[in-house]
Amino acid sequence: MPVKALYPGSFDPIHNGHIDIAERAARIFDEVIVGIYDLPRKNLLFDADSRLELAVNSLQHISNVYVAKFSGFTVDYAKVVGARVIVRGLRVFSDFEFEFRMGLANKRLAPEIETVSIMTDENQIAISSSTIREIAELGGDVSSMVPPHVAESLKLRFAAIKDG
Repeated sequence: MPVKALYPGSFDPIHNGHIDIAERAARIFDEVIVGIYDLPRKNLLFDADSRLELAVNSLQHISNVYVAKFSGFTVDYAKVVGARVIVRGLRVFSDFEFEFRMGLANKRLAPEIETVSIMTDENQIAISSSTIREIAELGGDVSSMVPPHVAESLKLRFAAIKDG
C-alpha cells in the first residue's frame, strides 16, 4: 500500500532547508504533499497564494511532491488527503522540544497518523525563514539560502513595503 506523507508549514518563504527536507521525504514516501498553512499565528511576509506559488516553483523538480494550501488542524488535513505520516524538519535542539510537543498533541488528535522528523542537512542548519527575511529586508544577499525566484520575490516584496 503506498504511503502518503504531509509536510506542513508556513514556508514564509520556502528555502533550501525546506527543499532538502522535501527531497529526502520524497525518497522515503510514495507521495509527499507540502501543505502551505494559510493562517499561522505569525506575521507573514507573503500571503498564502504567494507562498504556494514560490513552493510550487521550488519543488517542481520532484515528481512525487505536490503543493497545496490548507486551513485548520494539520491532522484533519492529513486525513482529508489520505496522509498517514506528518513530516517535520529538525534544525536545532529547540526545534526538537517544539516538534515533540506538537507530535504528541497530533497523536492525541489522530492516533492513526505518525509524525516523522527528518534532521536538516548540516549545510542548511543555520537557515530559517525568519533569518532569511531579516537579511533580505536589510538588503543582504540570500542567494545561497533560497532559489533565485524566491530571492527575487523577497527583493520585490521588501521594495513594495518600503514604497508604502
